[in-house]
Parts: sequence; C-alpha cells; structure tokens
Amino acid sequence: MSKKPLILVTNDDGIIAPGIRTLISVMNEIGDVVVVAPDSPQSAMGHAITINSTIHSNKVKIDNGPQLEYSCSGTPADCVKLGINEILKRKPDICVSGINHGSNSSINVIYSGTMSAALEASIEGVPAIGFSLLDYRWNADFESLRNYVKKITLRSLEKGIPKGNALNVNFPKLLEKEIKGIKICRQAKAYWIEKFDKRKNPQGKEYYWLTGEFINEDHKSDSDEWALENGFISIVPVKFDMTDHKSINKIKNWNF
Repeated sequence: MSKKPLILVTNDDGIIAPGIRTLISVMNEIGDVVVVAPDSPQSAMGHAITINSTIHSNKVKIDNGPQLEYSCSGTPADCVKLGINEILKRKPDICVSGINHGSNSSINVIYSGTMSAALEASIEGVPAIGFSLLDYRWNADFESLRNYVKKITLRSLEKGIPKGNALNVNFPKLLEKEIKGIKICRQAKAYWIEKFDKRKNPQGKEYYWLTGEFINEDHKSDSDEWALENGFISIVPVKFDMTDHKSINKIKNWNF
C-alpha cells in the first residue's frame, strides 16, 4: 500500500472558520493532515510576514478528527513558514489553503491571504492550492464543494503542479448539482475603484472605512471571471515570479 500524502492545511479566516473545517475534513480522506492556521482572522493580509514582533503557536484540539492542529498568532504566510520549517518533520506533499469565505479571483489574488499562503508554500518548494468560495457569509454552504475539492487535490497530487506555481481555485456560489464543470483560466483584467467612508468617532476624531466597487473590463470566455459568472469552477495557475519578461529588452534600451 502506498504511503499517505502529508498535507499542510492553512487559511486566512482563522482556524475555527467553517471553510477550513470543511477543508480539513476532506483532506482527512486523502492523507495525513497537519493544520497550521491563524488564531484570528487575517483576511487581505497579502504576503505579509511578522518580523518586528514574536510569533506564538499552540497545539489545539477543535474537533474529533485525526489531524494535528496548531493555532498561530502570525499571518497566513507565517503559518506556512512555521509549518514547513518548524512543526512538520518532513516537507509536506501538498499545501492547501482555504476554503476562503469570499472571492480570490482576478485582481483579488494580489491582496489574498489565502493565496499568499499557497504561494509561500510554492516558494518553499511545496505544491499548493488555494480554494475560495464566492460567498462571504460565515455559514456559507461549503459541503457542496467537498467532491470538487477532493477531485482537484487528488488530481494535483497525481499529475504534479508545475514547480513554482500554485493553483488559484474559485467556486461560484452554487449548489453542487448546479455547477457546470471546471475551467482552466487566466486571471481576468479587473480592478477596484477605491472609496473611503469618512466618519467621526464619539470623541470627534475622524476615521476611514475602506469600501470599493469591483470593475471587470474583461468578458472573454477564457478568464476566471467569465467562468464564475457562467457557473464554472475556475482554476488559474499563478506563480511568485512577477517578472514581466516581455519588457526586459525594451527597458534595456533606456540607456541608463
């Protein structure tokens, strides 16, 4: 019998979030699971890491599953660093992050703690997948995603995610029977129009609450936004090498 894969599980919504609890349950059907996740919500942290303060980690028991679990005071990227370099006795076969409460499609991948955790794993040489559901509710229906999460993870273990890549998987807010299938996509060209709601506290001190409007200017059928709008699961391979290779020769001609 083949050896069970070692799976590192993390997220950015916090270790008790329903999304990660579903993900842990699915991963227990696949391999040996170790969870290292934030002890409180860390959404939109991007790839932040902790360097000016200490990081605390505690072994915890949240449910009756066989997994080992550690809560961490740091960011999602901290959790992956700590898990791979300190907690685990060997490098995991795969790292899965999520299931995020809300979208990480298109430009949202830049701000995402979920995907930054996955990309941190890929930097460490570990295949990684970030899972997100287009539903911000705490009690979102994650159970409908179980079969797809398992299928995508097993196929990734079987085929091997390209080195230096992580898979950005987003699920539409649909029941399992309503999902049309899986599409391999590119990141849609979209952006946020930032708005700040300016207010005053009871002492009269001004403060701001960030809001915004998501603008999608890309409606081509090979994009992740199109896939999600049309009832498909989107999978976008992303990488931590952010070099724009096409611009190198052009900038070389600037004659510095």
